[in-house]
Amino acid sequence: MSWEWSDIYCHPSWAISTVILAMILRAQRKGSWDPSACPVSLKGKTVIVTGANTGIGKFVALDFARRGARVILACRSEARGTSALKEIIELSGNEDVHLRLVDTSSFDSIQKFATQILEEQKELHILVNNAGASGLPKGITADGLETTFATNHIGPFLLTSLLLDLLKKSAPARIVNVSSLNHRRGKVDFSHFKGENLTYVMDSVYNHTKLHNIIWTNELARRLQGTGVTANSLHPGVVMTEVMRNYNFIVRFLFNLVGFFFFKSSKEGAVSTIYCAVSEETEGITGKYFDSDCSMVLPAPPARDPALGVKEFEICERLTSKL
Repeated sequence: MSWEWSDIYCHPSWAISTVILAMILRAQRKGSWDPSACPVSLKGKTVIVTGANTGIGKFVALDFARRGARVILACRSEARGTSALKEIIELSGNEDVHLRLVDTSSFDSIQKFATQILEEQKELHILVNNAGASGLPKGITADGLETTFATNHIGPFLLTSLLLDLLKKSAPARIVNVSSLNHRRGKVDFSHFKGENLTYVMDSVYNHTKLHNIIWTNELARRLQGTGVTANSLHPGVVMTEVMRNYNFIVRFLFNLVGFFFFKSSKEGAVSTIYCAVSEETEGITGKYFDSDCSMVLPAPPARDPALGVKEFEICERLTSKL
């Protein structure tokens, strides 16, 4: 009896088995560490989460609020930030949640935000640099930086630098930088910072910025040794968030279609960030990179190069020194 491949693909059992497999994989996306089982309280602690109006950032902020922290939502959009603020207060029952506006692609905005925080807050115990974007069009900011690099990397570097003394004063404190597994596809070319020698194909520029995130974090951790402030980076997983909002409809549609079965939800994607920020297991650990299942793993080789870390830090300092 003869048969063709189409006989298999068209058979109902093929579709049924595919759906079952997708459901099994969807069920297995959850990591071994459960935030709801972590007893750590953040009462009396002050935390900042950038990009907290949606996706991973909103669920991280909600977790912190439920633990009793004073939570500062650092958002670019006042309307969306206000909506998230109301939702987090309602779900957590914590009224000590506040919205402050910041655009991480703008030095002026970052400076104003940091000044406001330093005037209002006596302590800062956790800083989560979560804000980021992928698929942004080619462009140069008013500060002369490539837009994606300014948003995802140089801006968070400047923000952290401006708040560093407050973090040290509040020690023990933690800095958590959200990177991505995609950093392994990134390249180090410091001319990229000003938009030179870049190709805008899918998420290529985003990948470069995520590699720089880890290089910077590791050097920052080295410089902070002995201060009581730790710095770690992480991969949240492939998550159904608005990070793809700048791509065309077809790309977003395919991402969402595949993601429904195989990708993490924003709540699931927030787990590794929360783990680095509050868990007892990561207390005192610094200069490390964590995978989406909260395991400590080695990042790409460039991120483990100390000399590259020093150069990274010096260039970022020079680019932001006018402030």
